[in-house]
Amino acid sequence: MADVQDGDFIRGTAEGSAPVPLSVLDLATVGSGRTAGQALRTTVELARLAERRGFHRFWVAEHHSMPGIASSSPAVVLAHIAAHTDRIRLGSGGVMLPNHAPLLIAEQFGTLEAFAPGRIDLGLGRAPGTDGATAAALRRADRLREDADDFPQQLSELTRFLDDDFPDGHPYSRIHAVPGPIQGRVPGGVQRADRPSIWLLGSSGFSARLAGVLGLPFSFAHHFSSANTVPALDLYRESFRPSEILDRPYAKIGVQAFAAADAAEALRQVRTGALSMLRLRTGRPGLIPSPEETEAYDYRTGEREFVDSWLANVVHGTPDEVAEGLRGLVKRTGVDELMITSNAHGADARLRSFDLIADVFGLPGK
Repeated sequence: MADVQDGDFIRGTAEGSAPVPLSVLDLATVGSGRTAGQALRTTVELARLAERRGFHRFWVAEHHSMPGIASSSPAVVLAHIAAHTDRIRLGSGGVMLPNHAPLLIAEQFGTLEAFAPGRIDLGLGRAPGTDGATAAALRRADRLREDADDFPQQLSELTRFLDDDFPDGHPYSRIHAVPGPIQGRVPGGVQRADRPSIWLLGSSGFSARLAGVLGLPFSFAHHFSSANTVPALDLYRESFRPSEILDRPYAKIGVQAFAAADAAEALRQVRTGALSMLRLRTGRPGLIPSPEETEAYDYRTGEREFVDSWLANVVHGTPDEVAEGLRGLVKRTGVDELMITSNAHGADARLRSFDLIADVFGLPGK
């Protein structure tokens, strides 16, 4: 794992025989028969496992009005995880910027940076992370405005709050995100120079192009938009301009992967996540069903086809089969990092899956 003091907080190090650095994305999934508190404790346990086993970073994602996901407040979850880890990078995958005032995000992630100096990533998306009505409620608007042209302006404003560098005469030039750089410039100030590393997230070409133009690292949601993965990565690389942040492109992708000692058991587990996604996509969001509930589910016309299509993009099986699938994905996409997520019911099975993946690649910390 890259040392938090080495100055390169974006590019990780591939441990063991892994083809690229491996990271973790967790949604704090709430399974049937479990509470949100239990789900969040599993998230902390997984973060500690990821740190111990040499995963590069651990991210949580913002979702709203979804009973099966308890990570609606990434900054709160990350603050708790920061108190239970020491080295692993922590971040959002992502914060949905249009849902929030840029100053608020700058303050929240400046606070996280103060808690865990040199370890914080700020991954930003422009989707609402929920349905339109919930997004409108979050934004206190009569209706949801999805204007892609607003996102670059919001991003610019957020970046200036993080760097505290609005030009003279700007309406916000005398407003400062705290904790932040202003505390190092006032009399007696000794503020660290670190600030969260900004990433752009996407499932299409918009953020890919913007990340390239701005010279920022890019994370693509392969785990739910696999048809767009290669085109978006190509667009990012073609659009890339060197910046103070990066001298060359750095891209990672989210991938659903699940390992078990037996391939049939791995399939049994990932089917629970697939059924949960089916229900979400058909307007019936709920908790992640148990394997037994999933096996007893009576599929309607066309539903089994959706599940089969969803599972086709999940890397699952024995540890060797998962390793082969992940290596193949790196070869096909040329990505610099993989961020693994596992949307399944069983907490113990999910934790064991990450241990098995670490084992098969010979990651440290067993």
